[in-house]
Amino acid sequence: MVATIKRVAWVPNSPAAFTTYTRTIAETIVVDPHTIRFRTALPNPLLPVDITSIYITSRRHAQTPTADFNDGKATIGTGPFRFVGYVPGDRVTLARNEAYWGAKPHWQRVTLRFVTNTAARVAGLLAGDLQVIDDVPPVDIASLRARPDVTLARARSNRVMFLHMDQFREQTPFATDQLGAPLPRNPFKDLRVRQAVSKAINREALAERVMDGTAIPAGDLLAPGFFGVSPRLKPDAFDPDGARRLLAEAGYPNGFALTIHGPNDRYPNDGKVLQAVGPMLTRIGIETKVVALPWATFISQASGPGYAYSMLLIGNAATTGEASFGLRVQFATVDPAKGMGASNRARYSNPRVDAVLAQAMITIDDARREALLQQVAEIAMADQAIVPLFHQENVIALRRGLSFVARADDYMPAQDIRPAN
Repeated sequence: MVATIKRVAWVPNSPAAFTTYTRTIAETIVVDPHTIRFRTALPNPLLPVDITSIYITSRRHAQTPTADFNDGKATIGTGPFRFVGYVPGDRVTLARNEAYWGAKPHWQRVTLRFVTNTAARVAGLLAGDLQVIDDVPPVDIASLRARPDVTLARARSNRVMFLHMDQFREQTPFATDQLGAPLPRNPFKDLRVRQAVSKAINREALAERVMDGTAIPAGDLLAPGFFGVSPRLKPDAFDPDGARRLLAEAGYPNGFALTIHGPNDRYPNDGKVLQAVGPMLTRIGIETKVVALPWATFISQASGPGYAYSMLLIGNAATTGEASFGLRVQFATVDPAKGMGASNRARYSNPRVDAVLAQAMITIDDARREALLQQVAEIAMADQAIVPLFHQENVIALRRGLSFVARADDYMPAQDIRPAN
């Protein structure tokens, strides 16, 4: 475990640094072969939660390149399955670990297939070539629900889909006048423009039509019901007239031109969502062009030090199951040394947000910490730090005879899939 903690800060080119989970660990002390003690620089009530997101590696592999883990060369572990083989872009094969310390999984052998085409994934399920599929296309849910040979498992996700706007450069590369000339200043540094973008979005239409009812409109980073979510934050109402007034007040009575970027193969219906957002912005005077890219291309550019885009569509999942994770990675000022702002690609920064968040992260009392986390989100959303769109639903489809309880974190461990009673 000592080597694992050291590796977190070492991993090169990580699209979202895991140092946000280990930021307060000042020392790791090996007590005995089965006990480790962490000494933290500050009180950290969330350390037991944070550390569950760190996957253990061996001392021998502490500085092994990521590629060696991806292709199986460095695969280790004492989990319910053993690694058998990996075919890049196609499948991973696992075998039951008979020496596993916990309850043995039902399956002796498991094959994880990578089927990125949604139609092919559904067709494979219906043909019996695949027994379980995740990220069920929303458009297919009604027909799958009606089939006697298919079972659906559903859960509200801990992920929000949102728009990030470049808020740190004086000029931004993909916002121009209607003739394509660079704007003299970055419009997204003006709160009124950010608010106009939010008011331009018809979240109900996105949730009900584009996502076929598998989403709820969002006004925060995390859906209602999770720890730390503010009950006072509601989705902005669809108000194109109000959006146009705000643009005029900000000095853009005739709008401007914009290119927004996003993935087309990472989240359910992400390309369709992007295509729907474009006309909504055009309707208020922001003449919008949409560029949808494969995830690998998109995220490598979005995560670069120069922040390649002016506005992007992306998702954030609260892997800790509570509000602080999203607040730390999306709203905190970017500070790699502190593990803060790891996914803050818009470079949003507010000293008050940082101060209240810092206090929340060392507050042991749960009720007091929750109130502080709610305050952080309220301050950031008053700044329109992001434009939240919707909270998605995780939908899993299984062949008849199988059962699975869907999870908010979208994980689908093979050991949790069992024969139906």
